[in-house]
Amino acid sequence: MSAPYERPTLAPSLYAYAKGLRDRDPDGLPPRGGHPLPDTARPPSRRNTAFRHREARAAVTDTLLPFLDAPDPARAAAEAECALAATGVVREQGTFLAAMAVEPPDEPAARARARSFARHLVRTGTTVLGVAAGLGLLSRLGEPEDVPYLRVLGLLDGLGNSVDGALAPLDRSAAAAVWLIGRIRGDELRGLVDALAADDRAAVRDRLTSLPTRARGMGPEIARRTAEAVGLAGLLRADPDHPGLLASAVHLLARMTSSRDYHAEITRYADAVDLYGTVAAHAHRLPRDVDQRARLLTLALDLHSGPSYLLPWPPGRREALHRTLLDTAAWSGKAPTDPDGRRRAEWIRRTARQLRAAPADPHRFRIEVAVADPGDPDVVETRILIDGRPLVPEAFGPGPGDSPERLLDSGALRAAPEPREVRLAEAYCTEGCCGALYVTVRREGGHVVWSDWRRPSGAAGRPDLPTYRFDAAAYDAEVARAEHDHGWAWPARRTARLIAAGLRDQPDLVTRWGLQEGWISTDFHEPDTTLVTFTGPPLGRPGRNTAEGETRQFLWRLPDDGTPPEVRAAETLRLLAEGDPRAYVERS
Repeated sequence: MSAPYERPTLAPSLYAYAKGLRDRDPDGLPPRGGHPLPDTARPPSRRNTAFRHREARAAVTDTLLPFLDAPDPARAAAEAECALAATGVVREQGTFLAAMAVEPPDEPAARARARSFARHLVRTGTTVLGVAAGLGLLSRLGEPEDVPYLRVLGLLDGLGNSVDGALAPLDRSAAAAVWLIGRIRGDELRGLVDALAADDRAAVRDRLTSLPTRARGMGPEIARRTAEAVGLAGLLRADPDHPGLLASAVHLLARMTSSRDYHAEITRYADAVDLYGTVAAHAHRLPRDVDQRARLLTLALDLHSGPSYLLPWPPGRREALHRTLLDTAAWSGKAPTDPDGRRRAEWIRRTARQLRAAPADPHRFRIEVAVADPGDPDVVETRILIDGRPLVPEAFGPGPGDSPERLLDSGALRAAPEPREVRLAEAYCTEGCCGALYVTVRREGGHVVWSDWRRPSGAAGRPDLPTYRFDAAAYDAEVARAEHDHGWAWPARRTARLIAAGLRDQPDLVTRWGLQEGWISTDFHEPDTTLVTFTGPPLGRPGRNTAEGETRQFLWRLPDDGTPPEVRAAETLRLLAEGDPRAYVERS
């Protein structure tokens, strides 16, 4: 008869199950996301049990604490797994996070017992809740001997994130490899994933250098995980002359600086400072084409005012690397003749000029507009620097600063005696999902005060923000300078800003038709095209439904034809003054 503390199932442990799958096909890869779990791995659902995050965390924590110092860790693990199932909690990731937050004992012997308890949960657990709890504890207590077990469990669907959280503190390269193997199935990365799964280091390097360098083929997190999985900083440092390796390193590093993600991936890359240094030291060896120059300038821009500024730089190191990359990226001579190449060359000239004009020792409050490489379409963001440090990535993180149209053209940053709340940044996925960053701006005597910070639905773990007081005269001068600085804007964007300014002065140009001004900017994928949108009732035509309350969106596309922005904007405003804008192309 089974002992009373033994697990009430004859199912194998999840570790044994995963190991069996791997051993049966050692050269194969799991399906995207991982192998499906056995039917016995998940607790039965309880329709009437619904936990909020805090309640679930408390239930898991209260369940685990009595077992941490148990004299018999194997028995404790079996009993804890049954107790976790009885709580009604069903989400393994929440269980992992709750266990991760449990404070391990300080006394060495008790800490060793807690570690043994966690290992029994991980290695012999038969349910995702038990294994996830063990993984959460091992994220604080794990040692190198746990790595092989964690890598095997990473092959299972439903445990990938928890394994990643437990494995990363022990072996970032192994964690990244598990993450890639479990998630990547695209043809472009398949060869690299196969080499990682086979642990073929020579093939890993060759596959890395053959990866396509199109920006959209590599998201910021995939770029970081790839760099970690292959040990990119060490590879490049050991062999900077390898054909293609330096270019691949520049590409991955530049992708990690992109704001198109929920985190600033460059600040999560532990080898960023090392890789930046090696890249800068050998950047002069790269081909002098527009691709390489644009990526080097992207790195210089991020070092100047983006998340890369926040890396743990030795004194003077960041400034030196910034100068080297800026000098190496500088464009001289004739621009390419193809539209994309010409656009990127213009961006290089414009951005390099902007960076060289920036003061080496800026005032306490500084505003800069950052435009991404047109080869990697991204937002145009307003960056706020306080004492030289970029505010948004340090204080918020899940998204970039708001656009200059929202913060500068609207006068939102101007200070008045009446307090005004201003949104400085929004999460990449929208404010309603992961939050935003707000501050209240007011004038107080000879100062402008930023206070009452608000971060709805996001930025957990970010530092509390102090009240900032700026000299009012210097603040007003900086806001005015930024509002009148159009050096960052290319012709189509300048046209859009002038049209928007004209409509602010003459709103009746659209309101008289029952329309509302919409989005006025440039096309994300065609930056040389100005877009002007309106919403309102459809144009009355035979056969059209003109029911009250029905609305349409109307879209004007204005490709750049070489006409000066001032002339294009004036012509557009003239058309609005002379006729109904709904007579143009409509998009429902």
